[in-house]
Amino acid sequence: MDVKVITRHGPSNYGSLLQSIATLEILGRLGVSAKIIDYQRKDERGLKATLAQVRLKKAYAGNVLKKVLYVMVRFPMESMARARFDRMRTRYLRMTGRVSDTEGLAKLQADAFITGSDQVWGPLYNGKYDPAYFLSFVKEGKKLAYAASFGKTRFNDETVAEYKHWLSLYDAIAVREDSAVQLLDEWGIRCKGQVLDPTLMLDGGQWSRMIRKEINGDYILVYQIHNDVNLNRYAMELSRRTGLPLVRVSPHLHQARRGGKFVWCPDIPDFLAYVKNCRCLVTDSFHGTCFAINFNRPFMEVLPNTSTGSRNQSILKLTGLENRIVKDFNDFSLFDEKIDYAKVNTILERERSASLDILKNLLGL
Repeated sequence: MDVKVITRHGPSNYGSLLQSIATLEILGRLGVSAKIIDYQRKDERGLKATLAQVRLKKAYAGNVLKKVLYVMVRFPMESMARARFDRMRTRYLRMTGRVSDTEGLAKLQADAFITGSDQVWGPLYNGKYDPAYFLSFVKEGKKLAYAASFGKTRFNDETVAEYKHWLSLYDAIAVREDSAVQLLDEWGIRCKGQVLDPTLMLDGGQWSRMIRKEINGDYILVYQIHNDVNLNRYAMELSRRTGLPLVRVSPHLHQARRGGKFVWCPDIPDFLAYVKNCRCLVTDSFHGTCFAINFNRPFMEVLPNTSTGSRNQSILKLTGLENRIVKDFNDFSLFDEKIDYAKVNTILERERSASLDILKNLLGL
């Protein structure tokens, strides 16, 4: 069976790449010949992407000088990270040739097309959704969705009407968050149910096979996606109180200013090693949380200061770990609270089995 997957694999982001790797691995184990569609919009790469980001920054509205300075600083840094991630994508993913528009997408053929995981149905850098992630280009072949996410829960009436149109054209849908199940139900769209993110479909032992060298020594790890000064201060104070060094991994060079030993853009095996061997992870990242859980590591969750926190809360709710959310930035007691990973792993094994059954059902296997 030939399957092609469209997902958000293109951003310079570890979660985007790791969920793509996991999707291909899971499909391969089912005997499916799968590739990631190397769809990367022109406005999500290079200078156009940086310009799109600065236009969304309300703090810079009407201030041309700030916008120019932002672009001058961020564009070179993002270009360096993109080059690193391009090499990792080539190394770890099976992909089609690169396409950047609907004309290129329409030429692709497969028995089934899958909208994959991550925030595929949410807004892009330009603030708008992309119909391509709703498989608008597919003329022949099944149209499926596995672990797709909206990224948020509130949309205007016009967007809802458009979403309902595109989603009604799918043959079968399974989504990642419980909030997405609820949205589809409200919109009258049939859904097979909630499934695990692909990164959670593989356990810590399976991910460990990618690690080439373990990281030695006790340290607190920070993996941060959003610009949140509270998270920065909290991590630094936690390091001071425990006497453990702080290590920060990121593809974004500007995070070097936020404190701790900075590790810029490590390769996938090294990123996994840093999470697996940390004493504790402080994160606002959904996928950071997923890998802390996979490797049975202590973690402290700072909910994102954006509208996308529902995905973080969803996996915490599913695994019974909602108590790992930091609610008071003066309270560090979570560091000493043990996580009952025997219970968590039992839940995950059950959910992996159920999610795999749903995926097989989607594919007709």
